[in-house]
Amino acid sequence: MKPSQLRVAMFSGNYNYVRDGANQALNLLAGHLLDRGVTLRVYSPTVPTPAFEPTGDLVSVPAFGMPGGRGEYKLARGLPAKTRADLAAFAPNIVHVSAPDIMCHRALSWAREREVATLASLHTRFETYPQYYGIGFMERAAVAVSKRFYNRADQVMVPGRGMADLLHEWGVTSPVGIWSRGVDHRRFSPGMRDLDWRRSLGIGDDEVAVSFLGRLVLEKGLDIFSDVAAELQRRGVRHRILVIGEGPARDWFAERVPHAVFAGFQSGDDLGRAVASMDVFFNPSITETFGNVTLEAMAAGVPVVAARASGAVGLVDDRRTGFLVPPRDVPAYADAIARLCEDSAMRWEMGIAGHEDARGYKWDSANQAVLDAYLKIVHEPV
Repeated sequence: MKPSQLRVAMFSGNYNYVRDGANQALNLLAGHLLDRGVTLRVYSPTVPTPAFEPTGDLVSVPAFGMPGGRGEYKLARGLPAKTRADLAAFAPNIVHVSAPDIMCHRALSWAREREVATLASLHTRFETYPQYYGIGFMERAAVAVSKRFYNRADQVMVPGRGMADLLHEWGVTSPVGIWSRGVDHRRFSPGMRDLDWRRSLGIGDDEVAVSFLGRLVLEKGLDIFSDVAAELQRRGVRHRILVIGEGPARDWFAERVPHAVFAGFQSGDDLGRAVASMDVFFNPSITETFGNVTLEAMAAGVPVVAARASGAVGLVDDRRTGFLVPPRDVPAYADAIARLCEDSAMRWEMGIAGHEDARGYKWDSANQAVLDAYLKIVHEPV
């Protein structure tokens, strides 16, 4: 079978209405597929003013705002009759689902009833979210739902070997392949560093900018980040906290890191400049399956301190390109960051090593792995 014979129905809970790493990856995949002649139709909740224009034909699926104060995210109400009619008329020969939500569960059922090949990609560790919202008792149920979801797909694609191992621990028996990630090496480069931009924010040339990058939501580990910032201050470590991003937890976070510099949301080359202008990238999140922001920091020549979790293991080479730390160990995070703050030669050496490692991550080769998986399961259903 040729790529031009593929008709892919892709389902996403958030394709373009709020920008995040998962939908950036899906849109880049969509562009890769379209460039190679694949016929693609995307199904997702939509909003009147999305964060960015979608890649490919986007069909709006009725949805409601997520509960728990997270109404910016939408939860589709399954597959209504109008959506099913559109899907039937499109007649896909592969269904790609990207999250274990109601809509994607229904899409898997629709495909299985019609013997249409299915592929599920894993982008976020949703089973970790309950601990950040006071419902930690739901974690086991979330794992059970995820296990059932991924076991119903003909093929599962994960960003790295660590996530494949985790799925096997859950009891997922569907074939698991690797859909890695890439980085824009022109945008994320040490050459984008801009001391004038730092100075405009009040960061001195001799100050070490310990930085957060991402959406300001609790599940990104903002509690640990702020606790570590307080510990660094208590120890008298010379540094400045630089926060790049926006989100609903901004005010909560700002109260906990009162001495931080907030640069706000950055995109395009402005984002590349902001990342390269960091001195240390600190990522305590355990919810990522890969950690695109970590790769971007590495590509920009910035040493990383990250949680020893799925998003960084296999990406950060511990003690060569940065430090991997037990996920909630505040003193250990502070130890690692203090070492980097106090040793400019170590920062430079780790940054250069990370930059070299990041060179191997390219979007074309990563996305081709998904296209190859499509062709295999449509030609030879699992």
